[in-house]
Formats: sequence, structure tokens, C-alpha cells
Amino acid sequence: MRVTQSMLSSNMLRNLNVSYGKMSKYQEQLTSGKKVNRPSDDPVIAVKGMGYRVDLDKVEQFQRNLNEVHSWNDATDEALDQVGSALHRVQELVTNAANDTNTPEEREKINAEIKQIQLQMRDIANSKVGENYIFTGTHTNSPLFNADGTMANGTGIDKSIQVNVFDGISMDINLPGQELFKGIDEMISKVSKTLENPASTGEEIGALLTDIQLQTNKVLEQRAVVGARQNRAEMMENRLSLQEVNVTKQLSENEDTDYAKTITEMVTTESIHQASLSVGAKIIQQSLVDFIR
Repeated sequence: MRVTQSMLSSNMLRNLNVSYGKMSKYQEQLTSGKKVNRPSDDPVIAVKGMGYRVDLDKVEQFQRNLNEVHSWNDATDEALDQVGSALHRVQELVTNAANDTNTPEEREKINAEIKQIQLQMRDIANSKVGENYIFTGTHTNSPLFNADGTMANGTGIDKSIQVNVFDGISMDINLPGQELFKGIDEMISKVSKTLENPASTGEEIGALLTDIQLQTNKVLEQRAVVGARQNRAEMMENRLSLQEVNVTKQLSENEDTDYAKTITEMVTTESIHQASLSVGAKIIQQSLVDFIR
């Protein structure tokens, strides 16, 4: 096959274009810090990068869900702490009232405070996180106690709300309080009626302490449940942090530029390019213009 001057020129220009393309690619990688700046650069790396970003988005969403879990658990624990303090006060008042030496006026004063505590209990039962009631199950837009003191009912009021905190793992964020606060409200009503009855003896009033202690124990049990959830949420938070670090590392290893390697390859390509220019200048025939000069 006859090799013409035109063929030599075409091959040289084609090789020079390839060399320019490689240098441009390495320069872009050094500037952007990424091995892949468009999917066509390396489809495999691009697809893996998309997968890692999906994982990071999921971790971010799970972390937001855990923040919601913390908010609800903290609000629930604080409310139950207030309930426990109020029950302790009721216990003190009933202990004082169980003395037969109390006058009707003194019992009336004790009963007045107990009634105020009952109203406070209902207010606590209607505690909210943001605009959501925390003790009404899935009925987060409705209070547990109505303005007239009656308790709300309906399907879902005794159900827990769950949020995803990891792939395939969900947690309850609320504590349905219908049963707990109903028992407390009925117990306080019983105490109040007993104090209102002039015929009630100190022994009968003292017997109410058993009911008060029963409700106090139930509150403590629910606080233990909330505490266990808080501990689990913290452990899950640590797990998500480790997951985020691992995925971020994998994403970096998949996409980030290896500067030492890229600089070496660019210098090598540039040297080859300069050599190609030098050799090409010797191969290409001189033109009539060169002779005229």
C-alpha cells in the first residue's frame, strides 16, 4: 500500500486530537476533583455513584426521622414526669386528709386542690409536639380530653405511630395515653367524691392511697418504655452515623480524583504529545512556502 503525504498528515492530526482530548480530560479531573464529570466518562462509576447518593439520601431521611423520635420521646417523658409529680402531691394531700381530726372545711380545701390537679392532669394529657397531640394515638389533630372533661374516643386513638429509622426497621414515636390518663382521671374523681362525702372516715380516705400508688406505678412503667425507646434511638443514631461515614468513603473512593496518579498521567501524556509534535514536524514534507522563505 502506498503511503502518501496526505495519509501521514491525517494520522498525525488524528493522534494529536486524541492526545489533546486526554490532556483535557486530566485537566478537568484536576480542576473538578472528580474522576467522572459526565456519565459518558465512565458509565460504571456513574451508576455506582448514583447508588451511593441514594444511600446517603436515605441516611439523611432516617436521621430526620430520628430527630422526630427524639422530639416526641422527650416531650412524652417530660409530660409523664409532670404526671408523676402531680400524683405525688395527690398522695400527700390524701395522706393529710386521712386524719379524722380534719374539719369539713379542711377537707374541702384539700379537695379543691385535688380538683385543680385533675384539671392539670387533663392539660398534660393534651400535650403537643408542634401541632400534634402526643397521647391520642394516630389522632394527632385531636386532644385526649375535650373542654367539658370527657375523653375522646375513636379508632386509632390507642394506636402507635411508627417511622422508619433504617432499612426495614421502624420505631414507635408516641405513647397512646387513653388507658393511662383514663385510669388517673377516674382515680382522682374517686378521691374527690370520697372527700366530698361527710360520712367518709379517715380509714376510707387512707385506703385510696393504694389506688394512687397503682396509678403511680403505671406512670413509672410508661416512663421506662419511653426511656428504652430513647436509648434505642441513640443507638440507631450512632449506627446511621457510621453508615453515613462508610457510604461517604465509598463515594469518595469511587469518584474523587487521585491527584498523584492523575498528575503523573497528565505529565506523561503531555510529554508524549510534545514528542508527537516534534516527530510530526520532521515527517511532514516542506511546502513551497518553506522554499520561498
